[in-house]
Amino acid sequence: MREVVLDTETTGLNPEEGHRIIEIACVELMNHLPSGRTFHSFFNPKRAVEFSATEIHGLKTEDLVDKPVFEQRAPELLAFIAGDPLIIHNAQFDINFLNSELARVQLPPLDLGRTIDTLTLARRKFPGAPASLDALCRRFSIDNSAREKHNALLDVDLLAQVYVELIGGRQPDLHLTSVTNEEAQAPDPAKQVERSWPKHAANAKEREAHAKLVEKLTDPLWASWTD
Repeated sequence: MREVVLDTETTGLNPEEGHRIIEIACVELMNHLPSGRTFHSFFNPKRAVEFSATEIHGLKTEDLVDKPVFEQRAPELLAFIAGDPLIIHNAQFDINFLNSELARVQLPPLDLGRTIDTLTLARRKFPGAPASLDALCRRFSIDNSAREKHNALLDVDLLAQVYVELIGGRQPDLHLTSVTNEEAQAPDPAKQVERSWPKHAANAKEREAHAKLVEKLTDPLWASWTD
């Protein structure tokens, strides 16, 4: 299952007031784990960055004058996110800005319905508790010490870790429930259902990548094994 964690930084708070995106970062998740594929870009917004926004992310107008405009990297961004679910903290904010940018270059908007909003997940799971990214990092003991200011590339990495915890940790489908004495008894063999488990065989590309990784290991444990 492929998902994309996404975050933006902007010149201000409202695209309807002419504010623009100045940074986008995305991380690809495969089965809830980072694959190593990312998309990241700064953008020249062709307008000033508000001081209040600079206080949040540290980016100034002069930092962005040599960066590409959104239109130049929009095709690459859209190809990266494809049609997969988008994991976003406060999704409405980012989708509004993204759709404003896409409208400027006459590209179709993104559907808010394809997003998984970690802010909403956190508020449902921990009603009344702080639900900012920093607060969730503290709750799940995720190291966010490098986050002195908002930074899209760092934030998507932190958000990916937070998301996995919000959906149940490394084993989101593992549910432990109490059983009655009757349920705990050995099942009737006559009622057993034969199950066909899927086979997961590595393909040639995966085997080659594994071999290259093994070659990089120094003094591996198995080197001392004997028959």
